[in-house]
Amino acid sequence: MSNLSGKRALISGASRGIGSAAAIELARAGADVVINYFSNADEAEATCKRCREFGVRAESIQADTGEQADCERLVAEAWDRMGGLEIVVSNAAYSDRELFYRANLDGFRRTIDVTMWGPFYLLRAASLKMIDAGTQGSIVIVSSPHAVQAMPGAMAYNMAKAAIDQMARTAAVELAQHRIRVNILHPGWIDTPGERKFFSEQTLQEKGAELPWGRLGQPQEIGRGIVFLSDPASEYVTGSTLTIDGGIQLPWRDMFRIDEKPQSV
Repeated sequence: MSNLSGKRALISGASRGIGSAAAIELARAGADVVINYFSNADEAEATCKRCREFGVRAESIQADTGEQADCERLVAEAWDRMGGLEIVVSNAAYSDRELFYRANLDGFRRTIDVTMWGPFYLLRAASLKMIDAGTQGSIVIVSSPHAVQAMPGAMAYNMAKAAIDQMARTAAVELAQHRIRVNILHPGWIDTPGERKFFSEQTLQEKGAELPWGRLGQPQEIGRGIVFLSDPASEYVTGSTLTIDGGIQLPWRDMFRIDEKPQSV
């Protein structure tokens, strides 16, 4: 069991889904949390309420992480409210599903702004605060298998996730001297409200059953991974990618090959 008592965390995009679960699991481990949200104020407050059940402080701050000024304000306000930060989780993202040559470029740019520039703005603002204060901390970048798999219909998202993986590894090198760890987390197909933007409930159930582990992942499973990466006991882990995907990146579609019978000569 991780013990994050006395630690203070900021989680972007934390009103629902993976971000909310991350906040709750960090609170369960004893950390005070600041929950960032863009538009779901009620859900953000519900997450705060869940976190407070563990006897920690929990507050919410509205900010559009796709905007540099908003992101910098978010970090500054969270820092002031909590008196510092040791843990920062970049989770906020946006995505549309369209063929790139037919894509609405407003949505394409929005995906890049929130999913690529947003993590950079958050990383940069948090790092400057930690360096100036001499804080040894942990930054977790929630990325995706989209960073390495060319998922059709998601070019902007694929591009953004690939970029932030390289961003995080570079930051891990540059921040090591300050004892600030930076790690990447790749969730697989997770059962979140965001998935309902693209798939029906029936499709999620049917396709989830076809995965190697036979189901979609749960947000709290990703939250526990974030706790592990944030734990000071994991101080030797930096520049790493933790994959929690139920085997979705394994070559499971090729299992049919073992059923093939050699033809007689």
